[in-house]
Amino acid sequence: MNEVFDFTNLILLGLAVFILFKLRSVLGKRTGNERPPFDPYAKSERKETDENAGPSDSDNVIPLPGQGASQAPSAEQQKKRDDVVIEKVAPAGSALNEALRKILSVDRSFEPEPFLEGAGSAYEMIVMAFAAGDRKSLKNLLSKEVYDGFVSAIDDREKREETIESTFVGIDKAEIVEAALKDNQAQVTIKIRSQLISATLDKSGEVIDGDPSKVTEVIDIWTFARDTTSRDPNWKLVATESAE
Repeated sequence: MNEVFDFTNLILLGLAVFILFKLRSVLGKRTGNERPPFDPYAKSERKETDENAGPSDSDNVIPLPGQGASQAPSAEQQKKRDDVVIEKVAPAGSALNEALRKILSVDRSFEPEPFLEGAGSAYEMIVMAFAAGDRKSLKNLLSKEVYDGFVSAIDDREKREETIESTFVGIDKAEIVEAALKDNQAQVTIKIRSQLISATLDKSGEVIDGDPSKVTEVIDIWTFARDTTSRDPNWKLVATESAE
């Protein structure tokens, strides 16, 4: 029995050695220099890393913000920039041009064209808030003096039990007509030509002023102001008049 058992063990051992030898010849030996397993995402990840790394030292380098070229512009560069943004709304050499330059000199965030866009949006909000008697919205957009005047008119209207139905059609044109820097207060006056549908109704719903079906052209001259030393970037309406 022991001879049979030993013979069988020898056969199995020989077979194991043969299989191990074949596997070694097929798979090879690990030397520590083998390539890592294939990763289908590795190529794209390396590509993204390379892109984020930017150009090498031998390539042309474009300075990023906070480096070399991001330093404050020279006086000549600043003047050219000011010329571009101001002359879009005020001819060179005009009194308005000079006034806008003074404002820009103390408030580098001021730009006439974006200011006009913001003033147009404020105009619509104020007109519609006044028609609706929305005192809360008006308070954030008006100086105290103008706010008090608007609220007084709303109070009188409500005492008479009158209401205003108003639809803002749009602004045909808005332009800066005057500007000034008084002490630390910047003031910019704009002329706005807009179209409205407006009618005033009495307590019974009868139209007593305006026309609820007619588009009317309205021309207003409004002055906005801002304290240039304040952290509050918002401009407020400080004066109104009608050009009609």
